[in-house]
Amino acid sequence: MVVGWLARELWVAVKELRADLHKIEIELPTHYMRRDEFAEGMKEIKDMLRMIFDKLDAKVDKSWPKGGIE
Repeated sequence: MVVGWLARELWVAVKELRADLHKIEIELPTHYMRRDEFAEGMKEIKDMLRMIFDKLDAKVDKSWPKGGIE
């Protein structure tokens, strides 16, 4: 009788774990970003920052007097 109860409890626990794991598998992609998506987004940001810095460098070069800082 005790063995039957233990087997039943284990069976129920395994079923609950499977359900929890399935729920996590479904929710995980909605909460976290994949590495390749993150890398792509970071590349875009870095490219935009590079363009901004290049434009700022060009403006600084044009605005300084030829003799230097006075």
